[in-house]
Amino acid sequence: MKVKRTRRIMVGETPIGGGAPIAVQSMTNTDTRNIRATLQQIQALKAKGCELVRVAVPDMVAARALKGIIAESPLPVIADIHFDYRLALAALESGVAKLRINPGNIGSAEKVRAIVRAAKDHQAAIRIGANAGSLSPEALSAAEGDIPQAMLLSVEEQLRILLAEDFENIIVSLKSSDVLETVEACRLFASRWDFPQHLGITEAGTGSSGVIRSAVGLGILLSEGIGDTIRVSLTGDPTVEVTAAYEILKALRLRQRGPVLISCPTCGRCQIDLAKIAQAVEEEVKDLPDPLHLAVMGCVVNGPGEASRADLGLAGGKGQGIIFRHGKVLRRVDEGELLPAFFSELQKLTAEKREEAEGS
Repeated sequence: MKVKRTRRIMVGETPIGGGAPIAVQSMTNTDTRNIRATLQQIQALKAKGCELVRVAVPDMVAARALKGIIAESPLPVIADIHFDYRLALAALESGVAKLRINPGNIGSAEKVRAIVRAAKDHQAAIRIGANAGSLSPEALSAAEGDIPQAMLLSVEEQLRILLAEDFENIIVSLKSSDVLETVEACRLFASRWDFPQHLGITEAGTGSSGVIRSAVGLGILLSEGIGDTIRVSLTGDPTVEVTAAYEILKALRLRQRGPVLISCPTCGRCQIDLAKIAQAVEEEVKDLPDPLHLAVMGCVVNGPGEASRADLGLAGGKGQGIIFRHGKVLRRVDEGELLPAFFSELQKLTAEKREEAEGS
């Protein structure tokens, strides 16, 4: 896999770009003015592996609440600012690690320059970007209606404003709810600039459809070496975004956090409730940080062979089943004991892995 080498930008203590691991981020959906609720959600995101968190700052009360949030947040905090440049200045005074702004809706050039000067003083990064749904008529006209090209032109216009102020601590995003528009816009930017890119399919939707849309778009770009930080934008609980992001990164072997669980599709040979067993295993290991390869197979004959690379697996047959590691059978058990036996062996395996890690 080729990697597009970008310059490195620091967001707090987290490096973005320059060969750093692709950072996973999300956004709280609490009222930022409710400091306690926001911190609780940030803690939940951190537990899932989130590395950067963005919060909405709709008014000055929220901007002032940032100081209390940042004081206790385990993650670098990014302030999402629109329209009022004074909110950006207040957020920087509160100590945010990064701003997400659109220079085009902040107001006059002098207001943008004031934000840039303050960001320099506070050593904060700025994320600028373009969304396909909010492009200016001027950008669309200049691009003759070509959405990806208009997104590029919009971002480059914003870049010129910041670069004119000798500010280069910049991360860029080009997003659309259309997968192919996002892919093309990000490719265009990567071919011309070396600023780190934040990837996402904006307004991806809910549940499996949103995850699939995000996985396709982000998967294409990441496989081409484009992208330095990602957010899977889903409606609802933001912790689901983090889980989905890591599944995408694991599938591309870009990050390893938590187990990879494989399970075979059901067929006429399967004589156990494989879906129920697989769901039970998935629930048991969902918060396990160890990068294990686990398998749930429905056929005793094929299971160990097809899943021979699994660190631990189970396979069921009529009234019985086996537990195996790397294709070798550890135990034969009655069907009712499959899950307890598997979880027992999983506990042993995780203990072994942690002992090895501590000894290395």
